[in-house]
This record gives sequence, structure tokens and C-alpha cells, in this order.
Amino acid sequence: MIKGVILAGGNGTRLRPLTLVTNKHLLPVYNKPMIYYPLETLIGMGLKDILIVSGREHAGHFLHLLGSGKDFGVRLSYEVQEEAGGIAEALGLAEDFADGGKLAVILGDNIFEDHQQIIKAAKDFIAQERGSKIMLKEVRDPERFGVAEVVGQKIIGIEEKPKHPKSNLIVTGLYFYDRHVFDIIKTLRPSGRGELEITDVNNAYIAAGTMTFEIVAGEWTDAGTFESLLKAGNLVAHKLSA
Repeated sequence: MIKGVILAGGNGTRLRPLTLVTNKHLLPVYNKPMIYYPLETLIGMGLKDILIVSGREHAGHFLHLLGSGKDFGVRLSYEVQEEAGGIAEALGLAEDFADGGKLAVILGDNIFEDHQQIIKAAKDFIAQERGSKIMLKEVRDPERFGVAEVVGQKIIGIEEKPKHPKSNLIVTGLYFYDRHVFDIIKTLRPSGRGELEITDVNNAYIAAGTMTFEIVAGEWTDAGTFESLLKAGNLVAHKLSA
């Protein structure tokens, strides 16, 4: 069985002033705190051990909200990212938790409609001998994300927030990694933003020829901007009323 990691750090600058006094991932998305959705995605995969990585300022708020995980039928652990040094840096804090095993990693602002497809993707990854798996989605604003260039059944590269995207397929915030992810993270150098980029991690797997992918069929959104936060709330509301 693989373990799960939710990355819920960062400063949430695009959602200010909402995030001046709280973490982005604690904001409401319709009827639940945002972090409930990625947590439910991992639980839907059957995962029982889940680590939450957050920033220092609000770490206690996550603990107060979620506790030990008993109410969700899982075991929750916590790590603190001292500063906002990027997604890859935050993931690096999960090395001891992973204990040499495989991980399902999800960003704390990602909401997936179709859990059945995610469950299948997790099973496929477990059966995958080595490497990584990512979930792609076709969107109308790919320049906001890491954009995947796909030829046939292979990803040949990912470009972070390009001005002129090579495709409309973007990398969602759900990743599956084997134990080698931590070796890769240790080789990274900060980008121009001063962060360790998850795109560099994914491109390392692509270069090694061990990256697989699946295209998300159902609705998906992040919730990192005012527009996407509204979209996330509407997505949940529509699903509950259907």
C-alpha cells in the first residue's frame, strides 16, 4: 500500500486579503474547508497513512481541525515547512514518512470530481514497477500551470507557466512517485522564483523514461485564485445538487 501526502503550505498571495489571517487550504469551498477535498481524494484511494505539510504559522490550525485523523478513519501526521520554498521542497519533508515506499501526493487546493478514475490511476501506479505517474487535464488557461507536451503515449517535457503553451494539457496537482523522488529533490537548485520546482522533479522522471500519465476525464479545478475558488465552490454545489 502506498502512503499519501497533502501539500498545504505557501502564502496564498493570489487570494489576499482572504489569506491574510488564515491558510488558503482552510478557506471554505462550498460546505467544507478546502483541505477536506484532497483528503477525501486520498481516502478514496484506500490510503490509511497521510502526511500533511503546512507552513509554521497555521500548522496548529490544521491539527485543531483534523486531529489524529480518527474521525476520517485514517492516521494523520504533520510536518512544518519553515518557509515557502516550493512544492518540491515541501515534498522533501516527507522522506522519513515515506520510509522507502511509494507516495500519492496531492496539492491542498485540488478538487477532482471523478474519484473512480483516480482510484484506477492509483492501482495502475502501484502495479508500475518504478517511476512516476501524473494526472493531466485539458484547460482553457494552460499558461497558469505546468504544461505537458505529449507525443503519442509519452510525455516529452513539461514547461512551467509558459507564455506560449505547446498544448492545452496541464499537470494537475496529483502526483504518484516512487522512492527515487527524494534523490531527485536533493539534486535540485532553486528556480528564478527562489523555489524548488515540482516541474523539475517531473522532468527528471521524463528524462529517465519512467513517467506515465493519465488524462482526467471528469471535472477538475484548483482553488488558488478568486476565479478558481469560485469555480471550485460551484463544482461542489452542482455535484451535491445533481
